[in-house]
Amino acid sequence: MTNSESTRQETYEAGLTVRREVLGAAHVDRSLGQVTEFSRPIQELVTEYCWGATWTREGLDRRTRSLLNLVMLTALNRPHELGVHVRGAVRNGVTVEEIQEALLQTAVYVGVPAALESFRVAEAKLTEMKTAGEL
Repeated sequence: MTNSESTRQETYEAGLTVRREVLGAAHVDRSLGQVTEFSRPIQELVTEYCWGATWTREGLDRRTRSLLNLVMLTALNRPHELGVHVRGAVRNGVTVEEIQEALLQTAVYVGVPAALESFRVAEAKLTEMKTAGEL
């Protein structure tokens, strides 16, 4: 069944599965557990649209999607989301060296200040993961 043939609920459920596989069930459950009536629509949109309609597509593998997210989040200067996606990248098989190289590449095309901040965020997340035995 293609995404155009699925219902919104099916797309949401597929997105929830991928979101848990990439970011870890604990992270997703924590995020969804903190949902308020105000924030519910954005969490539903993210799960259905970002994870269900985009991450489930066959055109790119998860490793590539993860690397793209790291460089885009660097360009957008979104450190919290970058940290979340560093963990996801590792879970998707991206190596520490590949993360380093992707962030180094951003220094040239996005700017050194953005790359410096992303290196700090990524290193902190990788250290946290190593301490927790996830790396």
